[in-house]
Amino acid sequence: MSVPSPIPPAKAEPPTDTIAAVSTPPGRGGIGIVRLSGPQAAAIAAQLVHLRQPLEHAHARLAHVLDSAADAERDALRADIAARDEPQSSSTRIDEALVTFFGAPHSYTSEDLVEIAAHGSPVVLDLLLRRALALGARLAEPGEFTQRAFLSGRLDLTQAEAVRDLIDAQTLTQARQAAGQMGGALSRRVAPLKQSLIELIALLEAGIDFAEDDIDVTPQAEIARRIDALLPALAALESSFARGRLVHDGLTLAIVGRPNAGKSSLFNRLVERDRAIVTATPGTTRDLVTERIALDGIPLELVDTAGLREARDEAEQLGIARTREALADAALVLIVLDATQPLNEEERRLFAAVEGRPALVAINKCDLKGTGLSPYVISGNSERALALEEEHRSLEIPAISTSALTGEGIPALRQRILSLATGGAAAEPGMLTNLRQHQAVSTTLAALQDAAHANATAIPHEMILLDLYRALWALDSLTGQTTPDDILALIFAEFCIGK
Repeated sequence: MSVPSPIPPAKAEPPTDTIAAVSTPPGRGGIGIVRLSGPQAAAIAAQLVHLRQPLEHAHARLAHVLDSAADAERDALRADIAARDEPQSSSTRIDEALVTFFGAPHSYTSEDLVEIAAHGSPVVLDLLLRRALALGARLAEPGEFTQRAFLSGRLDLTQAEAVRDLIDAQTLTQARQAAGQMGGALSRRVAPLKQSLIELIALLEAGIDFAEDDIDVTPQAEIARRIDALLPALAALESSFARGRLVHDGLTLAIVGRPNAGKSSLFNRLVERDRAIVTATPGTTRDLVTERIALDGIPLELVDTAGLREARDEAEQLGIARTREALADAALVLIVLDATQPLNEEERRLFAAVEGRPALVAINKCDLKGTGLSPYVISGNSERALALEEEHRSLEIPAISTSALTGEGIPALRQRILSLATGGAAAEPGMLTNLRQHQAVSTTLAALQDAAHANATAIPHEMILLDLYRALWALDSLTGQTTPDDILALIFAEFCIGK
Protein backbone atom coordinates (compact mmCIF):
# COMPACT_ATOMS: atom_id res chain seq x y z
CA MET A 1 0.00 0.00 0.00
CA SER A 2 1.30 3.49 -0.82
CA VAL A 3 2.63 5.89 1.76
CA PRO A 4 -0.07 8.37 2.80
CA SER A 5 1.23 11.87 2.30
CA PRO A 6 0.83 14.22 5.28
CA ILE A 7 -1.93 16.73 4.66
CA PRO A 8 -0.46 20.14 3.78
CA PRO A 9 -1.86 23.25 5.48
CA ALA A 10 -5.20 24.14 3.95
CA LYS A 11 -5.54 27.48 2.25
CA ALA A 12 -8.05 29.82 3.87
CA GLU A 13 -11.52 29.94 2.37
CA PRO A 14 -12.29 32.97 0.20
CA PRO A 15 -13.99 35.71 2.29
CA THR A 16 -17.65 36.62 1.88
CA ASP A 17 -17.76 40.15 3.30
CA THR A 18 -17.15 43.46 1.50
CA ILE A 19 -14.08 45.56 2.23
CA ALA A 20 -13.31 49.22 1.54
CA ALA A 21 -10.23 51.43 1.70
CA VAL A 22 -8.65 54.53 0.25
CA SER A 23 -6.20 53.14 -2.31
CA THR A 24 -4.25 56.31 -3.01
CA PRO A 25 -1.46 57.62 -0.74
CA PRO A 26 -2.38 59.87 2.20
CA GLY A 27 -2.42 63.60 1.47
CA ARG A 28 -3.78 65.87 -1.21
CA GLY A 29 -3.62 65.13 -4.91
CA GLY A 30 -5.38 65.51 -8.20
CA ILE A 31 -7.15 62.16 -7.86
CA GLY A 32 -8.09 60.01 -4.90
CA ILE A 33 -9.57 56.51 -5.14
CA VAL A 34 -11.85 54.66 -2.77
CA ARG A 35 -11.94 50.95 -3.57
CA LEU A 36 -14.56 48.36 -2.57
CA SER A 37 -14.43 44.61 -3.11
CA GLY A 38 -16.91 41.91 -2.22
CA PRO A 39 -20.47 40.78 -2.95
CA GLN A 40 -22.02 44.10 -1.82
CA ALA A 41 -19.47 46.38 -3.54
CA ALA A 42 -21.79 47.54 -6.32
CA ALA A 43 -24.82 47.99 -4.05
CA ILE A 44 -22.84 50.06 -1.53
CA ALA A 45 -21.22 52.17 -4.26
CA ALA A 46 -24.63 52.97 -5.71
CA GLN A 47 -25.61 54.43 -2.34
CA LEU A 48 -22.42 56.41 -1.89
CA VAL A 49 -22.89 58.57 -4.98
CA HIS A 50 -25.56 59.61 -7.45
CA LEU A 51 -24.86 57.78 -10.70
CA ARG A 52 -25.89 59.24 -14.04
CA GLN A 53 -26.12 55.71 -15.51
CA PRO A 54 -26.27 52.21 -14.01
CA LEU A 55 -22.96 50.47 -13.34
CA GLU A 56 -21.66 48.25 -16.13
CA HIS A 57 -18.62 45.98 -16.14
CA ALA A 58 -15.39 47.74 -17.18
CA HIS A 59 -17.16 51.04 -17.86
CA ALA A 60 -16.60 54.32 -16.00
CA ARG A 61 -19.70 56.23 -14.95
CA LEU A 62 -19.90 59.90 -14.02
CA ALA A 63 -21.35 60.43 -10.57
CA HIS A 64 -21.88 63.13 -7.96
CA VAL A 65 -20.66 62.90 -4.40
CA LEU A 66 -23.48 64.30 -2.26
CA ASP A 67 -23.14 66.53 0.77
CA SER A 68 -26.01 65.41 2.99
CA ALA A 69 -26.19 65.42 6.75
CA ALA A 70 -28.65 62.56 7.09
CA ASP A 71 -29.58 59.47 5.13
CA ALA A 72 -33.24 60.50 5.06
CA GLU A 73 -32.42 63.89 3.55
CA ARG A 74 -30.15 62.27 0.94
CA ASP A 75 -32.76 59.65 0.01
CA ALA A 76 -35.48 62.29 -0.31
CA LEU A 77 -33.22 64.43 -2.46
CA ARG A 78 -32.40 61.49 -4.73
CA ALA A 79 -36.08 60.66 -5.12
CA ASP A 80 -36.88 64.25 -6.05
CA ILE A 81 -34.00 64.44 -8.52
CA ALA A 82 -34.99 61.13 -10.09
CA ALA A 83 -38.62 62.30 -10.46
CA ARG A 84 -37.57 65.51 -12.23
CA ASP A 85 -34.62 63.86 -14.03
CA GLU A 86 -32.46 66.85 -13.10
CA PRO A 87 -28.87 67.00 -11.83
CA GLN A 88 -28.24 67.97 -8.22
CA SER A 89 -27.83 71.60 -7.38
CA SER A 90 -24.38 72.75 -6.37
CA SER A 91 -25.59 73.13 -2.78
CA THR A 92 -26.08 69.34 -2.40
CA ARG A 93 -23.01 68.20 -4.33
CA ILE A 94 -19.44 68.49 -3.09
CA ASP A 95 -17.58 66.65 -5.83
CA GLU A 96 -17.77 64.80 -9.11
CA ALA A 97 -16.36 61.31 -9.44
CA LEU A 98 -15.80 58.55 -11.94
CA VAL A 99 -17.08 55.17 -10.77
CA THR A 100 -15.72 52.03 -12.44
CA PHE A 101 -17.25 48.62 -11.84
CA PHE A 102 -15.53 45.26 -12.46
CA GLY A 103 -17.79 42.25 -12.10
CA ALA A 104 -16.61 38.94 -10.67
CA PRO A 105 -14.55 37.06 -11.69
CA HIS A 106 -13.07 39.63 -14.10
CA SER A 107 -11.50 41.94 -11.52
CA TYR A 108 -8.28 42.28 -9.57
CA THR A 109 -9.70 40.36 -6.62
CA SER A 110 -11.95 38.05 -8.72
CA GLU A 111 -14.86 39.56 -6.73
CA ASP A 112 -17.18 42.42 -7.60
CA LEU A 113 -14.92 45.45 -7.36
CA VAL A 114 -15.72 49.17 -7.56
CA GLU A 115 -13.30 52.10 -7.71
CA ILE A 116 -14.58 55.61 -7.01
CA ALA A 117 -12.12 58.18 -8.38
CA ALA A 118 -12.87 61.58 -6.86
CA HIS A 119 -10.65 64.61 -6.45
CA GLY A 120 -7.82 63.90 -4.02
CA SER A 121 -9.24 65.80 -1.08
CA PRO A 122 -8.69 63.88 2.19
CA VAL A 123 -12.03 65.27 3.43
CA VAL A 124 -13.99 63.89 0.47
CA LEU A 125 -12.22 60.53 0.52
CA ASP A 126 -12.80 60.18 4.25
CA LEU A 127 -16.48 61.02 3.75
CA LEU A 128 -16.84 58.30 1.09
CA LEU A 129 -15.00 55.73 3.20
CA ARG A 130 -17.03 56.46 6.35
CA ARG A 131 -20.27 56.18 4.41
CA ALA A 132 -19.16 52.87 2.91
CA LEU A 133 -18.42 51.50 6.38
CA ALA A 134 -21.80 52.73 7.63
CA LEU A 135 -23.49 50.90 4.76
CA GLY A 136 -21.98 47.55 5.76
CA ALA A 137 -18.45 47.44 4.35
CA ARG A 138 -15.47 46.61 6.52
CA LEU A 139 -12.21 48.57 6.57
CA ALA A 140 -9.64 46.58 4.58
CA GLU A 141 -6.51 45.27 6.25
CA PRO A 142 -3.08 46.01 4.71
CA GLY A 143 -2.75 44.05 1.47
CA GLU A 144 -6.21 42.52 1.75
CA PHE A 145 -7.23 43.27 -1.83
CA THR A 146 -4.16 41.42 -3.11
CA GLN A 147 -4.68 38.67 -0.54
CA ARG A 148 -8.17 38.12 -1.94
CA ALA A 149 -6.70 37.91 -5.43
CA PHE A 150 -4.35 35.22 -4.10
CA LEU A 151 -7.06 33.30 -2.25
CA SER A 152 -9.26 33.29 -5.34
CA GLY A 153 -6.42 31.78 -7.39
CA ARG A 154 -5.99 34.78 -9.67
CA LEU A 155 -2.42 35.29 -8.41
CA ASP A 156 0.04 32.86 -6.89
CA LEU A 157 2.17 33.93 -3.93
CA THR A 158 5.21 34.95 -5.96
CA GLN A 159 3.00 37.20 -8.11
CA ALA A 160 1.35 38.68 -5.02
CA GLU A 161 4.75 39.47 -3.51
CA ALA A 162 5.74 41.11 -6.80
CA VAL A 163 2.81 43.53 -6.45
CA ARG A 164 4.37 44.86 -3.25
CA ASP A 165 7.82 44.91 -4.86
CA LEU A 166 6.51 46.98 -7.78
CA ILE A 167 4.94 49.50 -5.42
CA ASP A 168 8.20 49.75 -3.45
CA ALA A 169 10.47 49.89 -6.53
CA GLN A 170 12.95 52.77 -6.51
CA THR A 171 14.78 51.96 -9.75
CA LEU A 172 13.61 50.98 -13.22
CA THR A 173 15.43 47.65 -12.89
CA GLN A 174 13.51 46.87 -9.69
CA ALA A 175 10.25 47.74 -11.45
CA ARG A 176 11.13 45.52 -14.41
CA GLN A 177 12.01 42.63 -12.13
CA ALA A 178 8.75 43.02 -10.21
CA ALA A 179 6.74 43.28 -13.44
CA GLY A 180 8.31 40.03 -14.68
CA GLN A 181 7.38 38.29 -11.43
CA MET A 182 3.83 39.67 -11.64
CA GLY A 183 3.63 38.21 -15.12
CA GLY A 184 4.48 34.78 -13.71
CA ALA A 185 8.18 34.52 -14.69
CA LEU A 186 9.11 32.64 -11.52
CA SER A 187 5.97 30.52 -11.62
CA ARG A 188 6.72 29.45 -15.18
CA ARG A 189 10.25 28.53 -14.19
CA VAL A 190 9.02 26.36 -11.33
CA ALA A 191 6.09 24.67 -13.14
CA PRO A 192 8.06 22.11 -15.22
CA LEU A 193 10.18 21.17 -12.20
CA LYS A 194 7.07 20.57 -10.14
CA GLN A 195 5.50 18.54 -12.93
CA SER A 196 8.57 16.29 -13.21
CA LEU A 197 8.57 15.79 -9.46
CA ILE A 198 4.87 14.86 -9.44
CA GLU A 199 5.46 12.36 -12.25
CA LEU A 200 8.26 10.69 -10.26
CA ILE A 201 6.06 10.50 -7.16
CA ALA A 202 3.22 8.99 -9.21
CA LEU A 203 5.61 6.43 -10.69
CA LEU A 204 6.78 5.26 -7.27
CA GLU A 205 3.26 5.28 -5.86
CA ALA A 206 2.05 3.11 -8.75
CA GLY A 207 4.90 0.66 -8.22
CA ILE A 208 3.96 0.29 -4.57
CA ASP A 209 0.18 0.08 -5.10
CA PHE A 210 0.45 -2.54 -7.84
CA ALA A 211 3.49 -4.45 -6.63
CA GLU A 212 1.55 -7.73 -6.73
CA ASP A 213 0.33 -7.15 -10.28
CA ASP A 214 2.27 -7.09 -13.52
CA ILE A 215 3.61 -3.54 -13.08
CA ASP A 216 7.35 -3.53 -12.42
CA VAL A 217 8.84 -1.63 -9.51
CA THR A 218 10.70 1.45 -10.77
CA PRO A 219 14.40 0.57 -11.18
CA GLN A 220 16.92 2.31 -8.98
CA ALA A 221 18.74 3.75 -12.01
CA GLU A 222 15.54 5.34 -13.33
CA ILE A 223 14.82 7.01 -10.00
CA ALA A 224 18.38 8.35 -9.89
CA ARG A 225 18.11 9.65 -13.46
CA ARG A 226 14.90 11.52 -12.77
CA ILE A 227 16.20 13.08 -9.55
CA ASP A 228 19.48 14.06 -11.20
CA ALA A 229 17.55 15.76 -14.00
CA LEU A 230 15.88 18.05 -11.45
CA LEU A 231 18.93 19.07 -9.43
CA PRO A 232 20.77 21.36 -11.92
CA ALA A 233 17.69 23.48 -12.66
CA LEU A 234 16.89 23.81 -8.96
CA ALA A 235 20.50 24.69 -8.15
CA ALA A 236 20.44 27.39 -10.85
CA LEU A 237 17.19 28.73 -9.41
CA GLU A 238 18.70 28.80 -5.93
CA SER A 239 21.79 30.65 -7.17
CA SER A 240 19.59 33.31 -8.81
CA PHE A 241 18.89 34.61 -5.30
CA ALA A 242 22.28 36.36 -5.25
CA ARG A 243 21.31 38.71 -8.07
CA GLY A 244 17.59 38.81 -7.28
CA ARG A 245 18.13 39.89 -3.66
CA LEU A 246 20.69 42.46 -4.81
CA VAL A 247 18.21 44.11 -7.18
CA HIS A 248 15.45 43.86 -4.58
CA ASP A 249 17.31 45.11 -1.49
CA GLY A 250 20.44 46.84 -2.75
CA LEU A 251 23.71 47.18 -0.83
CA THR A 252 25.57 49.63 1.39
CA LEU A 253 29.03 50.87 0.40
CA ALA A 254 31.17 52.63 3.01
CA ILE A 255 33.80 55.09 1.73
CA VAL A 256 36.70 55.12 4.20
CA GLY A 257 40.24 56.41 4.41
CA ARG A 258 42.50 59.03 5.94
CA PRO A 259 41.39 62.68 6.25
CA ASN A 260 41.72 64.79 3.10
CA ALA A 261 42.22 61.77 0.82
CA GLY A 262 39.24 62.86 -1.25
CA LYS A 263 36.49 60.63 0.17
CA SER A 264 33.81 63.33 0.12
CA SER A 265 34.89 64.50 -3.34
CA LEU A 266 34.56 60.94 -4.69
CA PHE A 267 31.25 60.60 -2.87
CA ASN A 268 29.97 63.73 -4.64
CA ARG A 269 31.23 62.42 -7.99
CA LEU A 270 29.38 59.14 -7.52
CA VAL A 271 26.10 60.79 -6.50
CA GLU A 272 26.62 63.44 -9.22
CA ARG A 273 25.94 66.43 -7.00
CA ASP A 274 27.59 68.31 -4.13
CA ARG A 275 26.04 66.30 -1.34
CA ALA A 276 28.99 66.29 1.10
CA ILE A 277 30.96 69.37 2.20
CA VAL A 278 34.45 69.49 0.71
CA THR A 279 37.26 71.76 1.97
CA ALA A 280 41.03 71.67 1.99
CA THR A 281 40.98 71.36 5.77
CA PRO A 282 41.44 67.75 6.94
CA GLY A 283 38.65 66.35 9.09
CA THR A 284 35.75 68.29 7.51
CA THR A 285 33.42 65.29 7.66
CA ARG A 286 32.47 64.65 11.29
CA ASP A 287 29.38 62.51 10.80
CA LEU A 288 28.09 59.94 8.31
CA VAL A 289 26.63 61.34 5.09
CA THR A 290 24.45 58.90 3.13
CA GLU A 291 22.90 58.99 -0.33
CA ARG A 292 21.12 56.34 -2.38
CA ILE A 293 22.05 55.89 -6.04
CA ALA A 294 21.44 53.23 -8.69
CA LEU A 295 24.21 51.48 -10.61
CA ASP A 296 22.79 49.64 -13.61
CA GLY A 297 19.48 49.58 -11.75
CA ILE A 298 20.94 48.15 -8.54
CA PRO A 299 20.21 50.30 -5.45
CA LEU A 300 23.40 51.32 -3.67
CA GLU A 301 23.55 53.36 -0.48
CA LEU A 302 26.80 55.30 -0.30
CA VAL A 303 28.12 56.28 3.12
CA ASP A 304 30.72 59.04 3.36
CA THR A 305 32.63 58.72 6.62
CA ALA A 306 34.95 60.72 8.84
CA GLY A 307 38.67 60.35 8.13
CA LEU A 308 40.49 57.77 10.21
CA ARG A 309 43.20 59.30 12.38
CA GLU A 310 43.94 60.12 16.01
CA ALA A 311 40.92 62.20 17.06
CA ARG A 312 41.66 65.80 18.05
CA ASP A 313 38.38 66.66 19.78
CA GLU A 314 35.24 64.96 21.07
CA ALA A 315 33.17 65.61 17.91
CA GLU A 316 35.81 64.03 15.69
CA GLN A 317 36.15 61.12 18.09
CA LEU A 318 32.43 60.41 17.79
CA GLY A 319 32.65 60.71 14.01
CA ILE A 320 35.50 58.21 13.82
CA ALA A 321 33.57 55.80 16.06
CA ARG A 322 30.64 55.99 13.63
CA THR A 323 33.05 55.42 10.75
CA ARG A 324 34.16 52.15 12.30
CA GLU A 325 30.52 51.13 12.83
CA ALA A 326 29.73 51.91 9.19
CA LEU A 327 32.79 49.95 8.11
CA ALA A 328 31.61 46.93 10.09
CA ASP A 329 28.03 47.11 8.77
CA ALA A 330 28.69 47.84 5.08
CA ALA A 331 28.40 45.07 2.49
CA LEU A 332 31.07 46.75 0.34
CA VAL A 333 34.04 48.93 1.29
CA LEU A 334 35.75 51.57 -0.85
CA ILE A 335 39.14 52.51 0.58
CA VAL A 336 40.36 55.89 -0.66
CA LEU A 337 44.12 56.46 -0.77
CA ASP A 338 45.86 59.76 -1.41
CA ALA A 339 48.18 59.27 -4.40
CA THR A 340 50.48 62.00 -3.03
CA GLN A 341 51.06 60.28 0.30
CA PRO A 342 52.71 56.99 1.30
CA LEU A 343 50.70 54.34 3.12
CA ASN A 344 50.39 55.04 6.86
CA GLU A 345 49.74 52.75 9.81
CA GLU A 346 46.02 53.59 10.01
CA GLU A 347 45.60 52.53 6.39
CA ARG A 348 47.51 49.30 7.02
CA ARG A 349 45.12 48.52 9.87
CA LEU A 350 42.23 49.35 7.54
CA PHE A 351 43.47 46.82 4.98
CA ALA A 352 43.73 44.18 7.68
CA ALA A 353 40.15 45.00 8.82
CA VAL A 354 38.66 44.34 5.37
CA GLU A 355 40.59 41.17 4.64
CA GLY A 356 38.24 38.58 3.19
CA ARG A 357 35.46 41.13 2.59
CA PRO A 358 34.32 42.68 -0.72
CA ALA A 359 36.55 45.75 -0.98
CA LEU A 360 37.94 48.11 -3.60
CA VAL A 361 40.70 50.74 -3.54
CA ALA A 362 40.46 54.15 -5.20
CA ILE A 363 43.87 55.81 -5.54
CA ASN A 364 42.66 59.39 -5.67
CA LYS A 365 44.38 62.62 -6.87
CA CYS A 366 46.02 60.79 -9.76
CA ASP A 367 45.91 64.07 -11.70
CA LEU A 368 48.70 65.51 -9.54
CA LYS A 369 52.23 65.18 -10.90
CA GLY A 370 55.16 63.84 -8.91
CA THR A 371 53.08 61.75 -6.57
CA GLY A 372 54.74 60.23 -3.55
CA LEU A 373 53.42 56.71 -3.95
CA SER A 374 55.67 54.16 -2.37
CA PRO A 375 56.46 50.94 -4.28
CA TYR A 376 55.33 49.21 -1.11
CA VAL A 377 51.83 50.56 -1.73
CA ILE A 378 51.41 49.73 -5.40
CA SER A 379 52.66 46.64 -7.17
CA GLY A 380 53.22 47.59 -10.80
CA ASN A 381 50.59 49.69 -12.56
CA SER A 382 47.85 51.22 -10.39
CA GLU A 383 45.23 49.40 -12.42
CA ARG A 384 46.48 46.10 -11.06
CA ALA A 385 45.86 44.63 -7.67
CA LEU A 386 47.10 46.46 -4.60
CA ALA A 387 49.54 44.22 -2.76
CA LEU A 388 50.06 44.70 0.95
CA GLU A 389 52.45 42.35 2.74
CA GLU A 390 52.01 42.23 6.44
CA GLU A 391 53.23 39.51 8.77
CA HIS A 392 54.24 37.40 5.77
CA ARG A 393 50.74 37.53 4.31
CA SER A 394 49.56 39.04 1.05
CA LEU A 395 46.27 40.88 0.70
CA GLU A 396 44.92 41.43 -2.82
CA ILE A 397 42.38 44.22 -3.32
CA PRO A 398 41.34 45.55 -6.75
CA ALA A 399 42.61 49.12 -7.20
CA ILE A 400 41.93 51.87 -9.69
CA SER A 401 43.36 55.35 -10.18
CA THR A 402 40.86 58.21 -9.89
CA SER A 403 40.68 61.96 -9.80
CA ALA A 404 37.66 63.44 -8.08
CA LEU A 405 38.74 66.84 -9.44
CA THR A 406 38.85 65.97 -13.16
CA GLY A 407 36.55 62.94 -13.18
CA GLU A 408 39.30 60.65 -14.46
CA GLY A 409 38.66 57.02 -13.55
CA ILE A 410 35.12 57.66 -12.21
CA PRO A 411 33.31 55.64 -14.94
CA ALA A 412 35.75 52.77 -14.40
CA LEU A 413 35.23 53.05 -10.63
CA ARG A 414 31.46 52.78 -11.08
CA GLN A 415 31.94 49.68 -13.20
CA ARG A 416 34.28 48.11 -10.64
CA ILE A 417 31.79 48.80 -7.84
CA LEU A 418 29.01 47.21 -9.89
CA SER A 419 31.15 44.17 -10.66
CA LEU A 420 32.08 43.82 -6.99
CA ALA A 421 28.43 44.14 -5.93
CA THR A 422 27.03 41.56 -8.33
CA GLY A 423 29.91 39.11 -8.00
CA GLY A 424 29.40 38.18 -11.63
CA ALA A 425 25.78 37.08 -11.11
CA ALA A 426 23.85 37.73 -14.32
CA ALA A 427 20.29 38.99 -14.63
CA GLU A 428 17.79 36.33 -15.69
CA PRO A 429 13.99 35.96 -15.75
CA GLY A 430 12.29 34.41 -12.76
CA MET A 431 14.88 35.14 -10.08
CA LEU A 432 14.31 34.52 -6.38
CA THR A 433 13.96 37.89 -4.67
CA ASN A 434 13.41 37.24 -0.97
CA LEU A 435 14.51 34.92 1.80
CA ARG A 436 11.19 33.03 1.94
CA GLN A 437 11.51 32.03 -1.70
CA HIS A 438 15.16 31.06 -1.26
CA GLN A 439 14.40 28.89 1.76
CA ALA A 440 11.65 27.08 -0.15
CA VAL A 441 13.99 26.19 -3.02
CA SER A 442 16.83 25.27 -0.63
CA THR A 443 14.49 22.90 1.21
CA THR A 444 13.42 21.35 -2.09
CA LEU A 445 17.05 20.76 -3.07
CA ALA A 446 17.93 19.26 0.30
CA ALA A 447 14.94 16.91 0.21
CA LEU A 448 15.81 15.72 -3.32
CA GLN A 449 19.40 15.13 -2.30
CA ASP A 450 18.17 13.06 0.65
CA ALA A 451 15.96 11.09 -1.75
CA ALA A 452 18.90 10.50 -4.08
CA HIS A 453 21.01 9.24 -1.18
CA ALA A 454 18.19 6.97 0.03
CA ASN A 455 17.80 5.57 -3.47
CA ALA A 456 21.54 4.96 -3.83
CA THR A 457 21.57 2.96 -0.59
CA ALA A 458 18.58 0.83 -1.64
CA ILE A 459 16.19 2.30 0.93
CA PRO A 460 12.57 1.12 0.34
CA HIS A 461 10.51 3.28 -1.98
CA GLU A 462 8.11 4.15 0.82
CA MET A 463 10.94 6.06 2.55
CA ILE A 464 12.11 7.70 -0.67
CA LEU A 465 8.57 8.97 -1.20
CA LEU A 466 8.70 10.80 2.14
CA ASP A 467 11.66 12.85 0.89
CA LEU A 468 9.99 13.43 -2.47
CA TYR A 469 6.80 14.67 -0.82
CA ARG A 470 8.87 16.99 1.37
CA ALA A 471 10.45 18.41 -1.79
CA LEU A 472 7.02 18.85 -3.39
CA TRP A 473 5.54 20.67 -0.40
CA ALA A 474 8.53 23.01 -0.24
CA LEU A 475 8.12 23.78 -3.95
CA ASP A 476 4.39 24.33 -3.41
CA SER A 477 5.11 26.76 -0.58
CA LEU A 478 7.08 28.87 -3.04
CA THR A 479 3.94 29.66 -5.02
CA GLY A 480 1.54 29.42 -2.08
CA GLN A 481 -0.29 26.11 -2.44
CA THR A 482 0.85 24.88 0.97
CA THR A 483 1.74 28.10 2.76
CA PRO A 484 0.28 28.25 6.31
CA ASP A 485 -2.13 31.05 7.15
CA ASP A 486 0.23 32.67 9.68
CA ILE A 487 2.93 33.01 7.02
CA LEU A 488 0.39 34.51 4.61
CA ALA A 489 -0.68 37.00 7.27
CA LEU A 490 2.93 38.14 7.74
CA ILE A 491 3.48 38.52 3.99
CA PHE A 492 0.37 40.60 3.31
CA ALA A 493 0.81 42.70 6.45
CA GLU A 494 3.80 44.31 4.70
CA PHE A 495 1.52 45.75 1.99
CA CYS A 496 -0.02 49.21 2.11
CA ILE A 497 -3.71 49.60 2.94
CA GLY A 498 -5.83 49.72 -0.22
CA LYS A 499 -3.66 47.29 -2.16
